[in-house]
Amino acid sequence: MSVGCKIIKDFKRPDPALVERFRDMPVANIDDNMNRTAAAEAGIEPIGHGFLLGTAFTVKVAQGDNLMFHAAMDLAKPGDVIVIDAGGFTDRAIFGELMANYCKVRGVRGIVCDGAIRDRDGLAAMEDFPVYARSATPNGPYKNGPGEINVPVVIGGRVVRPGDIVVGDGDGVLFIDPAEASALADATEAVQKKEADIMDHIVNDGTYVRPWVDEKLKEIGCEII
Repeated sequence: MSVGCKIIKDFKRPDPALVERFRDMPVANIDDNMNRTAAAEAGIEPIGHGFLLGTAFTVKVAQGDNLMFHAAMDLAKPGDVIVIDAGGFTDRAIFGELMANYCKVRGVRGIVCDGAIRDRDGLAAMEDFPVYARSATPNGPYKNGPGEINVPVVIGGRVVRPGDIVVGDGDGVLFIDPAEASALADATEAVQKKEADIMDHIVNDGTYVRPWVDEKLKEIGCEII
């Protein structure tokens, strides 16, 4: 993993009202409208519970080193989600409970780390501060650099740019280009309404109408005996 040494202190953030359109939207429904391929790979798991929503403040670190995360904590703004590309390295933690609580106090909404964390139990117990990471280990980080702040990064196989909208729940996390966000929110709201109607029929009528199942079975020539 090639890591430079650069800090971009600020960037253009999307309208908060646009970000809020995704409040409490299931990540699965959003992903369905992003060709079912947008979510970070499953190795980026939630630590604890809670709904994550905010604006990506990106950090790229050297393997097992958190110098640039320390710098980033003082630069991130309320409503940001700090997104850390640690190259998927899992043998040395990038942060733990102390740093997460400092971020929370400063108004950061959560942290996504393609790497390791420590203090898993403490992080999982935090309220209104979701954390996603690839693993946990007690091994602490180096603090030597280099690293980069607010450059494009890769998280779970997905490119994330500063200002992207970050949405996460118990299923996983994904990242949305603000230029596509309004149309995506419209499409996801339509899916949610459709699924609410389906659930109503399941619960109240005991029916789940899916004519496409029989059509597909016929299409593939399935023998039904």
